[in-house]
Amino acid sequence: MKNNPDDYVSKVAGAASQVDANAWNALLARQPHPSPFLRHEYLAALEASGSATARAGWTPKFFTLTRGGELHAACALYLKDHSYGEYVFDWAWANAYQEHGLDYYPKALVAVPFTPVPGTRLLARDAAARRALLETLLAWCRQQELSSLHLLFGAGEDVAACEQAGLMLRHTVQFHWHNGARAAADAGGSRYASFDAFLASLAQAKRKKIRQERRKVADAGVAFRCSTGAGIAAADWDFFYRCYERTYLEHGNAPYLTRDFFRRMTATLPQHWLMFVAQQQGTPIAASLVALSEPPGGRSAASGAERVAYGRYWGALERVDCLHFEACYYQPLEWCIAHGWDRFEGGAQGEHKMARALMPAKTTSAHWLAYPAFADAVERFLAREGQGIAHYLEHLERRSPFRQTG
Repeated sequence: MKNNPDDYVSKVAGAASQVDANAWNALLARQPHPSPFLRHEYLAALEASGSATARAGWTPKFFTLTRGGELHAACALYLKDHSYGEYVFDWAWANAYQEHGLDYYPKALVAVPFTPVPGTRLLARDAAARRALLETLLAWCRQQELSSLHLLFGAGEDVAACEQAGLMLRHTVQFHWHNGARAAADAGGSRYASFDAFLASLAQAKRKKIRQERRKVADAGVAFRCSTGAGIAAADWDFFYRCYERTYLEHGNAPYLTRDFFRRMTATLPQHWLMFVAQQQGTPIAASLVALSEPPGGRSAASGAERVAYGRYWGALERVDCLHFEACYYQPLEWCIAHGWDRFEGGAQGEHKMARALMPAKTTSAHWLAYPAFADAVERFLAREGQGIAHYLEHLERRSPFRQTG
């Protein structure tokens, strides 16, 4: 333990179990953009299940800043010896280091493993504590002689602190659906009264396509049932994992998350999950899993906080035309409309999501590189890439799936 210049006592723990869970979650609840993926239970389950451990290339380090015995700032950092499971791609940077005889790995990563969901990364009581936490991270990276520090999918307050500290910003594009909004910029409008009302807001061609896709699934004899929280049966969790595992294996990879991870979720964080199971003539054939920003029926303690559903995982044991669209988009959107939720995030990438009215949303990461020459080269690259992202967003906005009005 040590004092930093702002009289905070900083500590680095090597496991989630060494951090006070109640204090961590209470600090998370104070943030403008909390998510269930940064709850202590979620991070602890990643570690305890073997999904994100040193053996898997994710060495956890939990940073805390206290004052007077109270937690003022905290974050989860991982030492990485590869770049898998991050969704912000820096393989070219690693190759450039290697070509010059330098070690890129291990690097420091402030992110949620395998989870490209935007949200708070630097938990802090105020801006001063957030700046002190970031200064502590940078000092630690220099002391450890690490090549770099990367903060992925940060919230606005994280990005502002990083930019002020001189980190380089990198932008990517995701696709989010807003309940009642004709575009991301119009979020906060009146919600859709029904799925048909949502379809009515779309251009005729998009509306027709969605109806055709849903009809194909229904004509194949597929029906869905959904469950939330403790209402998700153990048999459904087992079936979901079979589907999830199958999807990864079909693409030649083992799944990132173990069955034990989801078992721990049912024990410690069940209230944040929504599951859809597809049945064909009564036989389960597919499943999708959605995370919820808060328990269904509740209302966030954070003033004005949106209720968000996060599309996360899916898999199928049988092939049915358009089943993926139904399980991963239309069923969750219909649920959000019926229950008055504000936003559905469809995950990383996927321009095809615009046809389902998931609109482009810019996400931001921040990067620090220890070697000035490489930092200068990356900064020039990011400037060019940023211009490309800006043009891409403009292009996407011109392809709005909503019908013309006025």
